[in-house]
This record gives sequence, structure tokens and C-alpha cells, in this order.
Amino acid sequence: MIWGDKTMRKVINPFDCRPFGRAVKEARIKSGLTRAEVEERYNIDARYLLEIENKGQHMSLQIFYELATIFSISVDQFFFPEVEPAKNSQRKQLDSLLDTFDSREMAIVEATVQGIHNSRGMGDD
Repeated sequence: MIWGDKTMRKVINPFDCRPFGRAVKEARIKSGLTRAEVEERYNIDARYLLEIENKGQHMSLQIFYELATIFSISVDQFFFPEVEPAKNSQRKQLDSLLDTFDSREMAIVEATVQGIHNSRGMGDD
């Protein structure tokens, strides 16, 4: 197979960036950052970010990676939508927040989660 040979190329549907853009917008808003603040902190043009968030503007792999990293967005859901992701964006964002807690705060979170878990099991027997 010769990569430059047009007869050998496989036709691929273009990647739909709209779901990723929506996830970026949601995560940015949750983090309390404006587009201008993202531009200032991470050097990503605010108008470009607007196009990504609202119109699914295609971006370079570098920008895709930076946005996923900045906002702790799991990308598996965009590449493999039919597979239940092991760790979705919400869980990644929660992990990121949990990393800031001390042991006392973690004990409170653990007890809360355990209480929710136990209450779900009541009446299921």
C-alpha cells in the first residue's frame, strides 16, 4: 500500500467535535472560568474557544489535549461512544477535586459516599 496513492485511501467520516466542545464549555463554566481567563492563563484565543464550544470547530491535537487536560475531560467517550467509559469526565473532575482534600475531609467524603451506597441497598433484598 502506498500512502500517497488516492486509490488506497480509506474514506473516514470526519470527527464530530461538537460533543467535545459542549463538554469543554460545561467544564469551563463549572470551574468558574471565562473564555477571557482561559485565554490569559492558557494562551488559547477566546474567540477560537467560543467556536470550539458552540460550533464544534475542529482543532489541532495539541489544543484538544490541552483542553482535555485543563478541564479534566475524559476523551474515551468521544472516541468510543458505544463503550461505557471506565472513567467519565464528571468522575475525572471529581477526582481532581478530591486530590485537594486532606485526610479529615476525605473521611467525611468517604462516609457520605458509603451512606449513599448503603441507602441504595435498603429494600433491594
